[in-house]
Amino acid sequence: MPEAAAAVTNLTPLGAALAIGVGAIGPALAIGLGVRAAMEAIGRNPEASNEIRTTMIIGLGLAEAIGIYAFIIGILLAFK
Repeated sequence: MPEAAAAVTNLTPLGAALAIGVGAIGPALAIGLGVRAAMEAIGRNPEASNEIRTTMIIGLGLAEAIGIYAFIIGILLAFK
């Protein structure tokens, strides 16, 4: 029976890495798609570039917040 206890490993670093890695995929895709759509919109209507830029920055900030949440969860897992 003592042999089974030796097989237990600490998977906390793996969980932290997965939380950060998987949590960064969504915001990365959202930021890329958001910037692409904003650049296409500015290319079609250059007069509206200020309004498009403002809306894009707000949306990118909200998408980035999700990545920060994943980072915080990963740090909490790593140092728990």
